[in-house]
Amino acid sequence: MVEPKLQGKSYDIPKRLIWDAWLKVKKNGGVAGVDGVTIEQFEVKLKDNLYKLWSRMTSGSYFPGPVRAVEIPKKGGTRVLGIPNVIDRVAQTVAVSVVEPNVEKVFHDDSYGYRPGRSPVDAVEVCRERCWKRDWVVDLDVRAFFDSVSWELMLKAVTRHTDAKWVLIYVERWLKAPMLMPDGTVNHRTKGMPQGGPISPLLANLFLHYGLDTWLNREYPGVWFERFADDAVVHCVTERQAREVREAIGCRLADIGLELHPDKTRIVYCKDSRRRGEFLPVTFTFCGYTFRPRKAYNNAQKKAFTSFLPAASLDKLTDMSRKMTSWRLHRRTNLTLNDLAREVNPVLGGWLTYFTVFYPTTVEPIGKRMDRHLMRWAKRKYKRLERSGKRARAWLRGVRKRSPHLFAHWKLRYTT
Repeated sequence: MVEPKLQGKSYDIPKRLIWDAWLKVKKNGGVAGVDGVTIEQFEVKLKDNLYKLWSRMTSGSYFPGPVRAVEIPKKGGTRVLGIPNVIDRVAQTVAVSVVEPNVEKVFHDDSYGYRPGRSPVDAVEVCRERCWKRDWVVDLDVRAFFDSVSWELMLKAVTRHTDAKWVLIYVERWLKAPMLMPDGTVNHRTKGMPQGGPISPLLANLFLHYGLDTWLNREYPGVWFERFADDAVVHCVTERQAREVREAIGCRLADIGLELHPDKTRIVYCKDSRRRGEFLPVTFTFCGYTFRPRKAYNNAQKKAFTSFLPAASLDKLTDMSRKMTSWRLHRRTNLTLNDLAREVNPVLGGWLTYFTVFYPTTVEPIGKRMDRHLMRWAKRKYKRLERSGKRARAWLRGVRKRSPHLFAHWKLRYTT
């Protein structure tokens, strides 16, 4: 039975959607936006805040606040994330819950980014298998994707998948929301979208579904690809085909207002023991894994050979090492070893769960580095260990033997 439309309301948005969206936002956590309201502060007057949002969204009077720009370091510079206010994150999550079921039905099977039931590991697994079957890869890098998206084309794509007018109105307002930069200036954009809100991944996938996925499927049906958000890998049979596809993709992206990064987009040869050709480059990185020729072992034939395999990238290993150093564990001698484990295991375990799926020996140095931090902590906490690295190492081996599951990295097979 269809509920009657509420009197005085322009749009029918069930209150249940608002509540479910709030639960998701609360679970995901995150920092405050421009208004300074944290999730905990928003929850103090939760009923009033959610009712106010529902009332404004159903009447058409909802306008999002500016997003807060947060710079995070990345290789070669910084990436700017746009953090919406908590109330705007709830509103965006409501829209996602309405649009996502419709677009999931049409998204390409080789699109993996931020989709229910899919993960970057799935994308890496498929990419690995296809690199064994085809010799050439086009490693695509879209320059400043989130800063370049056409609002007109984005709204056109959204229109194809919902008849809810309020979704279109609010998506347009989210796209056009100004950004408060770290230096206090306000950036009013004419294109692009903030990267960091709940709706950003969905909109990115929708834009590239029509901008790249369906186009590739139509123009080059025999070509395989995997895409995770704006990161994509295309598999080709010959170098000539790879060059043709790269050129065609560059033209296609230019038609929709995007640009391939000229230095980061490369054609790669998937070198292994079976492929005798000598071509460069023979390495690329996808979803944090670096693909390149690596030593492998055939158990049946008891023979070593070279295979084209993924392993945790050097950049990711460096980032993990720097993060561990920033914890400054050696100064936290007021804590017990169990306290330290409770604090670091969620992060450490997340790294290892992801980066030990393929070629796990690559992350062994992370475990060894963590152990060095623990021994340094022990030498400061226990007087009998402070002058002897040998004693500290023996102490750590004893703890690991008694409690082999205390720290997440101790499941790795390496010698302390």
